[in-house]
Amino acid sequence: MTSEITLRLLRTAPHACGYWPERSVRNLVFDDSANAADSVFPQLLSAGFRRSGSVIYRPRCDACTACIPVRVPVAGFRPDRTQRRCLARNADLEVTLEPSRNDDEVLALYSRYIDARHPGSGMSTDDAEEFAGMFLADWVDTRFVCIRASAQLLAVAVTDVTPIGCSAVYTFFDPAPEHGARSLGTFAILAQLALARTLQLPHLYLGYWLDQHPAMHYKHRFRPQQHLQPQGWMDA
Repeated sequence: MTSEITLRLLRTAPHACGYWPERSVRNLVFDDSANAADSVFPQLLSAGFRRSGSVIYRPRCDACTACIPVRVPVAGFRPDRTQRRCLARNADLEVTLEPSRNDDEVLALYSRYIDARHPGSGMSTDDAEEFAGMFLADWVDTRFVCIRASAQLLAVAVTDVTPIGCSAVYTFFDPAPEHGARSLGTFAILAQLALARTLQLPHLYLGYWLDQHPAMHYKHRFRPQQHLQPQGWMDA
């Protein structure tokens, strides 16, 4: 007999939006007092929730509905011309699926990325415990898609593997100018799509799409894709 799990959601107080500073955001947060996150995460992921550390959340703001959950159907994905060129430029790279961790190699790459791309954001850290608190959780199967040139770690895509698909949690990469032409962020998503295909999983979840926000433009290029609307997942 299967026991039922009651989903209890809490709503946070308003706080500053990370995308539009003039707006405030409120999140729905899953209350895991029953220690059921591992069982309900796939269901919540399919309902538009995300994970940050051990917290499962979804934006539910008072006056804004800009955050639209987006996923890519893996079987239908075909790289466009730009993405094919990205794959060709990076044919020399080694891509490996590795256990998640917070060692010196990973922390050094993460700190370089944040310091270059998001200075002053408060995300920079060289503390292993703080890094784990941001990106890891002991109730989900989190892997690192590691991208290397010879022995040098160039990029890490933090990816949750679930029965309904892979979920792209966060990607960080070497910000050095000599690697700029590689488009490592795009390549990391292509690598996660390849992982989901290898694992025979139907979707890659890419978080939220915010129309007209420049930080989101890259997500629109991975097609076909679906957006979660009130009537369910719809082709976009």
